[in-house]
Amino acid sequence: MAVASVSTITSASPVGWQDAIERGFERASKTLRNITGMQVVSEKARVEDGRITEYLVTMQVIFVLEERSS
Repeated sequence: MAVASVSTITSASPVGWQDAIERGFERASKTLRNITGMQVVSEKARVEDGRITEYLVTMQVIFVLEERSS
């Protein structure tokens, strides 16, 4: 029986939301194994002087926990 866990992460990009998603997924992939899916929970932007300076996404990354041998 597989058991999954969810990790919530926030990632940022000066380029756009898609880039922030890809950066977050790439970074999560370096630490989490067995990723099976993800969901973008929110998109936000930082604004300075009337311009968007940073795109932020919060996402939930779903991964299957590994079985431990006894």
